[in-house]
Amino acid sequence: MLKEYIKPGLVLFTAVFFASACASIQLGPTMGPLEETVLEGEGPEKLLLIDLQGVIHNKKDHAFTGATTELGMVEQVREILSKAEKDDDIRALLVKVNSPGGTVTASDIILHELVTYKRKHGIPIYVHIMDLAASGGYYVALAGDEIAGHPTSLIGSIGVIALKVNLENLMEKIGVDWEVVKSGDKKDFMSPFRSFTDEERKLFQDTIDNFHTRFVTIIAENRTALGLEDVKPLADGRVFDSQQAMKLNLIDRIGYISDTVDRIKLKLEKPHLKVVTYQREGDYKSNLYSISPQSPAFSLINLNLGLDKSTLSPYFLYLWMP
Repeated sequence: MLKEYIKPGLVLFTAVFFASACASIQLGPTMGPLEETVLEGEGPEKLLLIDLQGVIHNKKDHAFTGATTELGMVEQVREILSKAEKDDDIRALLVKVNSPGGTVTASDIILHELVTYKRKHGIPIYVHIMDLAASGGYYVALAGDEIAGHPTSLIGSIGVIALKVNLENLMEKIGVDWEVVKSGDKKDFMSPFRSFTDEERKLFQDTIDNFHTRFVTIIAENRTALGLEDVKPLADGRVFDSQQAMKLNLIDRIGYISDTVDRIKLKLEKPHLKVVTYQREGDYKSNLYSISPQSPAFSLINLNLGLDKSTLSPYFLYLWMP
């Protein structure tokens, strides 16, 4: 028999080898710590560039092994600000925004984190909009003491939208019934398996209106040239080009991101300010126009019928959906 020819020592060696190999081999990509990268300049004092790119949410991206490869945007911002708090050489933040918006809560948290950092450290925040700062993208931009737009930016889409999947007719066609036992008649009014009643639709609309009022109020509080009554006519969901946005006081100036950097240096009277950013190993950024990896796609509707509550439930969104 074969086992007669296998030495006990060989068996032990083989077991130890495979055990140690399994313990050391990493399958798939991993996420390393943030490291500072200098984009330009040589002075000791720093301008920290934060890149907010893509849909605003807090969903992590994972490798096939389950390891986290990309944090959600909320967690990314918090990690960046936590690292920045330990650096006494930072004199200002430059937030580069290119986003159609995202969830109401994620947008609100990012704005809160930026404003909290600014107030705690007495450090100004400048925002430069690239292609787009719509809805939640503009909401986040309101953290800026000054907001600059690229000559071809689109800005605005002030408003709220929510989607609720309605599978009622589909379920009828395929002959599937969905039975629900509930404690109150409105307990399942967000269910994707039936339509709203008129009363439920009003309740849903009331929530939308409350989030919309919050958005309008935040703008009026952070844009000193605009009062509440000035903002309301602008908050019908439309987007504006840079020229229109500046005339309406939604932004302060128009230019290129290099112009914004020059202006920060001039305002702070620090011509040798060094522009830095934080990145992970393998995430190469060489200049001001380098972008962070695209956030994982945000699926509003997932029809895999796996009945995963997180994918079938409605989202309240500060999101531009042309």
